[in-house]
Amino acid sequence: MPNSKRHQGHDAALIATVAVVVAALSILPMFRLSLEIIAPQGRFSTIALQSALSSSATWIATWHSLQVGIGGTLLAVILGTSVALLVSLTDIRLRSAFVLLFVAPLLIAPQVTALAWLQLFGPASPFLKLIGLAPPLGSPNPLYSTEGIILLLGVQYAPLVFLIVRAGLRKLPRELVEAGLSSGAGKWMVLRTIILPLMTPSIIGATALAFVSCVGNFGIPAFLGIPANYLVLPTLIYQRLAGAGPSALSEVAVLSMLIGIIAMAGIFAQDYAARRRDYRIVSTSLPAAPFALGRARIMVEVLIWLLILLMLVLPLLGLLLTALVPAYGVPLNVQTATLANFKFILFEHGSASRAFANSIGLALAAAAFAVLLAVPLGYLITWRKRWWTKFLNLSAELPYALPGVVLAIASLLLFLKPMPVVGLQIYNTIWIILYAYLARFLVLALRPTITGLHQIDRALEEAAQVAGAGLMRRMRTIIFPLVAPATLAGGVLIFMTAFSELTVSALLWASGSETIGVVIFSFEQGGDSSYAAAISVLVVAITFILMLTTNMFSRHLPSGVLPWRD
Repeated sequence: MPNSKRHQGHDAALIATVAVVVAALSILPMFRLSLEIIAPQGRFSTIALQSALSSSATWIATWHSLQVGIGGTLLAVILGTSVALLVSLTDIRLRSAFVLLFVAPLLIAPQVTALAWLQLFGPASPFLKLIGLAPPLGSPNPLYSTEGIILLLGVQYAPLVFLIVRAGLRKLPRELVEAGLSSGAGKWMVLRTIILPLMTPSIIGATALAFVSCVGNFGIPAFLGIPANYLVLPTLIYQRLAGAGPSALSEVAVLSMLIGIIAMAGIFAQDYAARRRDYRIVSTSLPAAPFALGRARIMVEVLIWLLILLMLVLPLLGLLLTALVPAYGVPLNVQTATLANFKFILFEHGSASRAFANSIGLALAAAAFAVLLAVPLGYLITWRKRWWTKFLNLSAELPYALPGVVLAIASLLLFLKPMPVVGLQIYNTIWIILYAYLARFLVLALRPTITGLHQIDRALEEAAQVAGAGLMRRMRTIIFPLVAPATLAGGVLIFMTAFSELTVSALLWASGSETIGVVIFSFEQGGDSSYAAAISVLVVAITFILMLTTNMFSRHLPSGVLPWRD
């Protein structure tokens, strides 16, 4: 009996610790943000609200955010859905290699994507100079435009739509498709009347997530919009903070609230559209057999690999060639090619080398923390369902569901003053970036952990519980070893995402706490495109190495944990 009480006490302590940590990372910063909007400096006031909402710059930036958000979402949905249908429903070859390469842009930082495309199409493009198509120096880059931002947002988030729609297509019942075909309907008729209607929830969900991602994206509008004086809400917030510092926090809190409202409006619209009809499937079976493309297969394969060439290979080639030229506008040839840019950023530039150390440390810390917390949190959400576990799950999802700029402003407000009781000051230090990373990326380890727990038989854990093992011991000896592959894969995803993150760190960094994303942005803003390209090439190389290494262990992971795994 005393042992039982001690176990119950340990269980309660673990549950309370997990709940407090999640609340500190999610509820507390959002509460502080809300408080700043309605009661800055502890007193109810509408001055900041009136100031932000009466500014024409606010509404111009809001309109621009809606423009690029809707445009980028439409392009991502059309491209991602089309590719998902082709890959999932037809008999194309080399499917696994194609999926890995098509998903890659989603795992490459948006600012790296923007830089790669800028170096491919700009008047100083080494690639265009090599093939004799470069416009004269001084010519405007066509990507510095609304259309350019929409194009790159579509390219960045088409893989996100692809993954969600493809997950839905994998659950498509074979008998429904075969019934349509056997009744005399052609493939296009089956696609239009059976497959697409059943995929409506997946497409709607993908649309909402793509819209939230587009609206909250900082890297692409910063690289393509700021030079053209085309500001969206995240870049307007960045400029206000850069110009006025902490004195602008109340006003930018309102701007971040606007971004949050736009993002949540997209999610609520998705929920409303999904509830208008019942899309449930009453039976499950093997996935539908692929449609044979026949003579058209070669042409389709050429087209999809041409898409990879345009979306991924050519921009990265342009980035690599830019990293090899000694200066802006210099043609690339055997005499001019140099590795001096890589040597400079790795060994000579203090901020760049420090940024690598900072980013590696922050990414490792965020991944390790998420892996440790995701197991007990996933256990509570999946196997200990109570009235409060759903709220716990939503709390953990909130910092990632909202645009990163919202979390960044909330973190600034939360830590602007020293922490109560302990008096610790982390404002303007690397620790505030780590806090934001811990909050934002936890869910990337939580989701695969929950997926892994759903696929594990509870018999071992229940037997240990009956034998008197407490929750802590069951976690250490049974649950973590069983779910570790999925959770660690989530940790790898966190490392890749956090390693070159920009949206959060651009608003939180200070001298000495630069991250790789911030240094790339600073080099490009300062006109040092060759240095920015060199760092970006290294970031892309590290991303691909991690993807390929993790893919080697994919057979030990639950289905759906690795987004690029076929």
